[in-house]
Amino acid sequence: MPTLIAGALAVFVLYMLLQMFRSANPALLARGIKLVGGVLALAVAAFTGIKGELAVAIPLGIFGAGLLGWAPFGTAGFSNIGGMFGGGTKSSGQTSQVRSAFLDMTLDHDSGQLSGRIVAGPYAGQSLDAFDLPQLAAMMAGFDAESVALLESYLDRRFPAWRQNAQGDTAGRHDRAASSSKMTEEEAYQILGVKPGATRDEISRAHRSLMKKLHPDQGGSTYLAARVNEAKDTLLRTHRS
Repeated sequence: MPTLIAGALAVFVLYMLLQMFRSANPALLARGIKLVGGVLALAVAAFTGIKGELAVAIPLGIFGAGLLGWAPFGTAGFSNIGGMFGGGTKSSGQTSQVRSAFLDMTLDHDSGQLSGRIVAGPYAGQSLDAFDLPQLAAMMAGFDAESVALLESYLDRRFPAWRQNAQGDTAGRHDRAASSSKMTEEEAYQILGVKPGATRDEISRAHRSLMKKLHPDQGGSTYLAARVNEAKDTLLRTHRS
């Protein structure tokens, strides 16, 4: 009987972990995996080092330090080991900005965090972080299609499972909303997070980096991915002309 109870408990815990994994923010999940992996690698390195197996302990320790973003010997080379998992490199500090009639959104390239500010309407000047899910969902009725698409992208990051719990089929209907006007070069630079006059290589690198975080296949936003693609095309057309 105790074995049966323990087995049922293990199945329940596994099921809950899988549910948490499915609904987790991809960026936060990746950071958590790197943190746990780094700590485990350092722990195993310490254990093998105590046993005298330095040939195993030293590389494993460097690997774990790389996952945690440390450079054990003060050089960038070792910290780049963590780059295999999307981390371990020095923060670039780059951000992208996407604006609509009602919202001003900022994406942090390093963390993948999306933050927003309301720029029009009765809540102008306030951060989206100040509102809960029901309040944010209620705002959609007064927004244009572009602003709704941006707000939904923000909700996808802050409340990963919100679409599953939404009433009716209003959730996601604006996710493919088209821009109301042709994108300007200034907007394109802000969206990609590159400086005016950036080279084709810099534009392409910024585009690839953002698409890794925003592509729908990676749990990102269809609307934001489309805007990033449009920004790249806008700037590359400038280089061709």
